[in-house]
Formats: sequence, C-alpha cells, structure tokens
Amino acid sequence: MQPKDTFFSRKQTINCGGELIDLSEPKIMAILNITPDSFYDGGKHVSLKDIKSHINNLIQEGADIIDVGAYSSRPGAKDVSAEEELERLSPVLEMLRKDFSKLIISVDTFRSEVAQRVVEDFNVDIINDISAGDLDKDMFKTMAKLQVPYIMMHMQGTPQTMQKDPQYKNVVQEIMEYFSKKIDALKLSGVNDVILDPGFGFGKTVDHNFQLLKHLSDFKLFELPVLVGVSRKSMINKVLEISPDKALNGTTIVHTMALLNGANILRVHDVKEAKEAILLTSKYKQTCIDNWYE
Repeated sequence: MQPKDTFFSRKQTINCGGELIDLSEPKIMAILNITPDSFYDGGKHVSLKDIKSHINNLIQEGADIIDVGAYSSRPGAKDVSAEEELERLSPVLEMLRKDFSKLIISVDTFRSEVAQRVVEDFNVDIINDISAGDLDKDMFKTMAKLQVPYIMMHMQGTPQTMQKDPQYKNVVQEIMEYFSKKIDALKLSGVNDVILDPGFGFGKTVDHNFQLLKHLSDFKLFELPVLVGVSRKSMINKVLEISPDKALNGTTIVHTMALLNGANILRVHDVKEAKEAILLTSKYKQTCIDNWYE
C-alpha cells in the first residue's frame, strides 16, 4: 500500500529560475561567508581561487544551494554599507555564475538595493533576509518585483543588539504570530515562494533556541518550507562548553533533531556531515511510514 500525503511525505517546492526544487527531501544550503569577521569562518575565503576550490568541495560533498554572505550578522558585528557589501559580492557572484552555471545561489542580505542588484546582474536564485523586511521597508516590494524565493528569518533587534537580554513570554507563540503577519503582508505584495527561518541564535537565549527546536514542527502549520541554521552556534557551544571549531559533533546532533521535527533546509558549514544526517533521518522516517502502512 502506498503512503498517502503525510507530515513526513508532504511535497513542497520552490521555483528557482523556472525549475521546481522539491524540498520533501531535505536540502543542504552551504554557507559561503566572504566577510572578515563572521563568528566561525570569517576571513577563511578571500581569494577567488580559494573560493572556487571551496565551492567545488562543497558541491562534491552534496551541497544543493550556496548561500553567499558579505555582511556579518554575528552578535555585535560591525555595520558595513550597501556599497561595501556589493563590492564584496560582485566578483564572487560573477565567478560563480561563470564557473558554476547550474548552481543554485542564495545571497544573504537584508537590503532591498543589494537584493535587486544581485538578482538582476548575476541571476541570483534566492534572497535570504535575516530581518524579514524589518531592516528595509522596501524589501517586500522588491521581492514581489524580482519573483525569486524569499527566506525570511525572525530576529529580535538587530545584529548589533539582538543578544542583549532577549525576552519573550512564549518564544514559539510569538514567532508564529510574527510569521503569520509577515506571510499575510507578503501575499498582499505578490511574493509567491517563501521559506521560514525561526532564527536560531538571533535574539534568543539557549533555552529559547531549544524551545524552538522542540516545537519546530509547529511551523508546518503555515504549509511553507522551514530552514534551520544552527551550525556551530552558541546554543551548542554554551551547553557543551566548547568553541565553534569543536562543535561539529554537536551540530550534527542538533541537525538530526531538526530533521526529525520537519526541517526542509539545513544551512551549514559542514556539508558532508549534514548530508549523512539527512540520509539517515530520511531512512528512519521512511521506515516509520512503511511500518505504519503494513
């Protein structure tokens, strides 16, 4: 007997350049930080030659999407101008489009000006906005014009202030209410493909983060894909009392929890290990479905 449409088997897609990407099997978004001050890999990838080699490795390990960021959003990070952000992005995106023509590229920016330029000039496939439009009032209007998938993340405050004593009465409920309003606004604006990111580590304590992880499946209520970005973050490091460079094992464990709770996309530094987590949890889920219908 074939399984019906269930929580585990529900098909979800996004449209990237006219191609439908099926997210019913979780995908890996590999992080490419081209900033000097990101919390884990800032300054690691500077020259175009090094970046090209790194991208080749990420693809071979199983990356489905490359998320390019030129603005560090770590707590207390220095602000940079839109001009500097574009100066960092342009040569990298030009190289990626030339040497990896079929690659799905996302750009991590909260600025509508940057979003418009990278989509129009470099055919970027996805915009990943850490502020869900809160830091740029023109972002929703711009996304409606561009018609590319839009990742909107919840963040309390700004990158400079977000970890200064974040407070919630009920973190899950408040973020769901926040997304509900944003989704309505995006629909009215004419944005079609939306991905939700609860924003682990962005204006949340360790306890807030684990509450979100526990209730991640609640976000399926919106019937939209869910992205999880926990790779080597403080929710892992503080519990284990380790530094980010020691957090690979902890990251894989939290990725597994996220996948079992319905994550569609993992945003990661370590592709090989994330791919293994996806394969194993997918096998486990399929076994659960098979047993249910026996």
